[in-house]
Amino acid sequence: MFRAFLQKLPKNVAGVYLRHNWLWHLVAIILTYVLVISGFDWWYFESTRGGLWLSLTLPAAIIGFFVPIIVPVSLYLWGEARKDSKIRNVAAAAAQAGIIALIISSVYKAFTGRIQPEFFTHLSTLDISREFQFGFLRHGVFWGWPSSHAAVAFAGAVTLALLYPKNKILRGTSILYASYIGFAVSISIHWFSDFLAGAIIGTLIGLVVAKSFQSQNRPRPDVRRGGAGV
Repeated sequence: MFRAFLQKLPKNVAGVYLRHNWLWHLVAIILTYVLVISGFDWWYFESTRGGLWLSLTLPAAIIGFFVPIIVPVSLYLWGEARKDSKIRNVAAAAAQAGIIALIISSVYKAFTGRIQPEFFTHLSTLDISREFQFGFLRHGVFWGWPSSHAAVAFAGAVTLALLYPKNKILRGTSILYASYIGFAVSISIHWFSDFLAGAIIGTLIGLVVAKSFQSQNRPRPDVRRGGAGV
């Protein structure tokens, strides 16, 4: 499985940039431009920052870091304990989705250099929502556009939802988790457009990764009943 994981990783990174997938990136960029230029990002910042909002959502930054690690590891250990290759396959897919989302969002951040909002106060009077430092590593890869928390959360959630399409509880929980992480970082450490772009790119990554792992998640034909399994 580890060999398959490594083989699929570069293929799926490239898959995110196939011709028909460029539209997702373009939509993320255009929506960001509209939200920034229209002043929505700044209005949203002034409307949502504050002590109560911060206390409810700041933990998401920590949760969004640990959950993408804990879930794949737990799934893999569960699959190993049950000798279930399907569960191990899902664990590999979830891990890969998170890794790809982190890599792509970090690369974008390295070149966009967007200045983050002052998340500990809502009293700022200087609109910095339009401040980008385009170049390379002019503002690091932790802050900025798009949100890595949102990208990783949505990539993992979409991957799990697609690999377990009949499990309504898992699908609902996954999407609810991703939405909470995305919304929370949009009113704490990111601008709203950072969250939206991260959610769009993360969803695309989840679709690409899930599709590449779906064939391994289908039940194997019963050769005892069907001979050649047709």
